[in-house]
Order: sequence, then C-alpha cells, then structure tokens
Amino acid sequence: MRNPIAVLNSLSEKSQNKEYRFERLYRNLYNPEFYLLAYKNIYANDGSMTVGADGSTIDGMSSKRIENIIAKIKDKSYQPNPARRTYIEKKNSTKKRPLGIPSSDDKLVQEVVRLILESIYEPNFSKNSHGFRPKRSCHTALLQIQRTFTGATWFIEGDITACFDSFDHHVLISILRRKINDEAFIGLMWKFLKAGYMEQWKYHATYSGTPQGSGVSPILANIYLNELDNYIEEYKASFDLGNSLKRKRNPEYERVHGTACRYKKSMSKVWDNLTKDEKAKSAQQLRNLKAEVRKLSVNHPFDTNYKALQYVRYADDFIISIIGSKEDAEKVKADIAKFVSEKLKLTLSEEKTKITHTSQKARFLGYDLMVSKSQEIKRNAKGIRVRIYSGVLKLYIPHDKWELKLREYGAIKTVKNEHGKDRWKAIHRGKLINKTDIEILSKYNSEIRGLYNYYSLACNACAISKFSSLMKYSMLKTFGAKYRTKVSKIKSKYVENGNFTVHYTTKTGNRQSVFYNGGYKRKTTPLFDQIDVLDYLKKYDKPNSLATKLKSNTCELCGAINVEVEIHQVKRLKDLTGITEWEKIMLKRHRKTLAVCADCHKTIHASD
Repeated sequence: MRNPIAVLNSLSEKSQNKEYRFERLYRNLYNPEFYLLAYKNIYANDGSMTVGADGSTIDGMSSKRIENIIAKIKDKSYQPNPARRTYIEKKNSTKKRPLGIPSSDDKLVQEVVRLILESIYEPNFSKNSHGFRPKRSCHTALLQIQRTFTGATWFIEGDITACFDSFDHHVLISILRRKINDEAFIGLMWKFLKAGYMEQWKYHATYSGTPQGSGVSPILANIYLNELDNYIEEYKASFDLGNSLKRKRNPEYERVHGTACRYKKSMSKVWDNLTKDEKAKSAQQLRNLKAEVRKLSVNHPFDTNYKALQYVRYADDFIISIIGSKEDAEKVKADIAKFVSEKLKLTLSEEKTKITHTSQKARFLGYDLMVSKSQEIKRNAKGIRVRIYSGVLKLYIPHDKWELKLREYGAIKTVKNEHGKDRWKAIHRGKLINKTDIEILSKYNSEIRGLYNYYSLACNACAISKFSSLMKYSMLKTFGAKYRTKVSKIKSKYVENGNFTVHYTTKTGNRQSVFYNGGYKRKTTPLFDQIDVLDYLKKYDKPNSLATKLKSNTCELCGAINVEVEIHQVKRLKDLTGITEWEKIMLKRHRKTLAVCADCHKTIHASD
C-alpha cells in the first residue's frame, strides 16, 4: 500500500493545475495506512471518547476493525450512522447551538476524506480566508485587516443567516464535481450529507447543511464559501479605481499647507531682524497654521477617481472595507446579498450585516475595529516627520468582552456604593474551594493568559490588567473561603517577594508557581497557540506510535506476541485510580492508550 503522506503530497501538487480533475480518489479509502494516519490525528481529541448514536467510541481500535470498515467501503455497503444530536450553550446567550456527534467509525472515515479534500482544495483557497485552515487563525485574519484596511471610509460587517445549517447539498456537490471526476467518491459525500441525526431516539433527515460536529464539516464549509471569496476577488478587480500614489489632493489641504510653507519661508528671511516678542508671535502663528494643516486630510475625501475594496473572511463571518462613498458601500452589500442568494442559496442577514463609518467601531472576531483619524506627527524610520497614525486601522478590546468573562467565571458581582451607583466587587468562586491550592492558582492563571493571548493584538491590550486585578482579588477570596480566613492572612501566608506563590510537590521534587505577572504588552505577531496547526504531513508510524503498536501484534499488558491487538483508550488519565495493573502501566507511561490483546481488553472492561 502507498504511503498516505506521499499520496496527499501528490494530490496537492496536481491541484496546482486548476484544470486538472481528480479520478479514482475512492480507492484511497481501501488503504489501511490512511486509517492509521486518520486515527493518529483524532485519537487525542476530547471528543474521540464521546459515544455516538451506535453506542461506540474510538476505544478498541484494531487492524480488524479497520479491515471491516474497508470491506464495507469496497462493496459500497458502508452507510454513515445518523449523528447523535446534542446542544451546547452559546456564550452570553440563552440560545443553544446544535452539535452532531458522529459514530467512532464514521469519525475515522470522515478524517480520511478530510485529508483527501484538504490536499486537493487547500492550495487554491483564497488568501483572504482564515477559518479552519493550516497555519491560519483569528489572529492572522485580524493582522491582515490591520495591514490592508488602511484609509478605509466604510465597513461592511457580513453575516450569513444560519450559514452551516443552510448549505444547499446540490450546490455543494456541483462545486465538488468541478474538481472530482469520481462518482464513487461523490456518492460517499452524498451519504455523509444525507446521514441525518438522532434526537430523543427519533431519526431526523437532513435536507441542507453540512454535518455539524463532523470531521468533514470545516473543509466542506471552506469549499462552499470559497465561491464567495472568488466572487469578491473578481468584484474587487472591477470595483477598484485609480492609483493610491496618484490620488487627488485635498484642495483645502493644499491651500492651508501652502500658506504655512510660504509663511515659514518669509519668516526665515527676516528672522534675525525680529525682536524676541516678534519671534515668539511668529512661531506661535506658524504652530497655529501647522495645527490647521493637521486637521485636514491630504487626499481628497470625495475623490470619485479613486476607490478601493478589501475583504477578509473567517468561517461564516466576513468584513469588507470600502474607500469610497456610502452609496458604493450600499451597492457592494446589495450585490453580495444577490450573489449569496442566487448562487449559493444562502441569506445575508439584513439585521446583522451593517454598514458602519470607520470613525465608529465595527465588531469582528470579538475585536472592535476603527480607522484612526489622529493627526499626531512623529518621525518615521527615515527620520521624516509624518502623520503615522492617520488612516491606520486600530484593534481594540471591547470593554463588554472582559466584563462578561468576569461574570461568566463568577469572579465579580454588582453592588451599590454609598452614592447609589453600581460598582463591581470581586467574590470567591465556590466551585473551586474543594480543589488543591495549585489547581486553583492554575485555573486563574490559565483564564487570564487565555484572554490576554487572544486580545494581545489590541492597541489597548493593557486593559487586561483591570481584568487580571479583579481575578486576583477573586482568587484571594477563594483561598480565604477555602481556609475560612481573611484575605490579609492569605496574603501574609502566600505572598513571597511581591508575588502570590504556591508551593507543591511532583514526582521530580518540590516546585512553585506564581500568579501571572508577565505583563500585558501589545503584540504584533500571532501567537503559536492561536494558530490552527494541522500536522498530518508529519510521520505517523514512529517507533512508539499507535500505528506501530497495532502492527506489532504484541500485548503491552500480558506480553503475548503474534496476537491481534486492540487499543484500549481512556478519556482522562486523572480518572484512573492506579489500583489495577493496566492503570499502573498507563499512569507510569502517562499515556491514555494501551495496546492489548482481545482477552486483556475484555478483562479491563470487566474491571470497569
């Protein structure tokens, strides 16, 4: 069997030819090595041990199980199970979002299909698309906005109504058929789309949308919405007008700037002959003229010979900047709504798709966006005094975001002060009282770092210090409630060298951890942990990998050789007690998986 990584690389290379149509893709699903690679990718996910509609999990993976899946794929009898429907709460909302949980075997097949589709389509996706893509994220989208939206006049905040639930199956299949000439593979895609879902033990058919919660949903969404990306790229080519280097100058700016220059030149000729008072008066007059110049835009604000459009999309959210009139922005919005409706069979939300002037804040990916009108002058890298902030797009942390986080964590409450005004008061978190000291500290630190890491691109990233301050006092009160003592005594016990410090013991000895004190400086590059890194091109059959263990036919519990092995998997290591031999082995190796023979696997589940 061919190495799956070599196959995926070959597909990526062929996809560079936009006219190429892929054939015989379906036969890749006959390759057991593809399933081993897929298993490597999904086994560590938290959802891998979640039970699907058929009651199974990824536990018990074996070569025989893979062979059974392949046999069904070969004779076309494979039929995905309906997803088990559950609901998850939307943040800061009473509404809930539906989520489908596929069966474990379906997760494996979907991951193989995802790998194939991603190799074919990823190289040709738009540079303006950032959601569910390798080495892209919310941060890369925001940095592109900051780089390209300079000088914009209008924002169009795009929102597609119930996007993922509304994808038209026929439109999606017609898009796939442009690149894929393999009806067996297309037939498998139809099966995924029409698999349906189970809710309250009742089957529901699916007539639109991609399988929510499935491994193929993100790549199918990008394939579908890439049509919108391509349309806007073509639209931009016809919309953009003129050269930014040759934009019409603002006549009022030219007049005032010319006056200032002439005044400065005339004063320089007679400067040595002026009295001290006359020099002070002339200098003040020149400062006044320069201040008036700074109030004016260099470029003509209503230059009809120059227009520009920029676009960035993350999943089903997109934002467009317009340099032009409001009429231009309204026409762009109407044209996009028409394309989305007629070509993609989707609906652009009239309520949520807003046109906002760039002097006002627009919301995208949790950040507030605004184009600076600052006329402040500073020296650039070449030492020339310029208005370096004018027209620059600024990213801000919305105040309500970190306030809602504090309320979500239960770290504050609102009380009235002596004047009857509302104020925040840090409170203890009852759910954490029974945890160990290091667990409480780690919880607070991870929540602070998480918010800071996401909002570290903001101009006002230092605002997180207010969030951190309230979180710190909440933590002190939580420790106080845990030990039934005052905050002052908690401080005297735990504060060392100005830092709140917790000492704890591990296998390697005594250690200590402090409350986060790394600062809240603004960053200009995306953090690694904010990037969607997909590593399927890395080696999957290393000496200690799951693929190698499955092929070894050796039980890691009883030591039997030349036996069919299955991978026993647990959801969390911390749930193990260490009483049984198999638990001791997993805890010692610090691994959630163990390759065992069928008899040992039965014994393990019997002990459960």
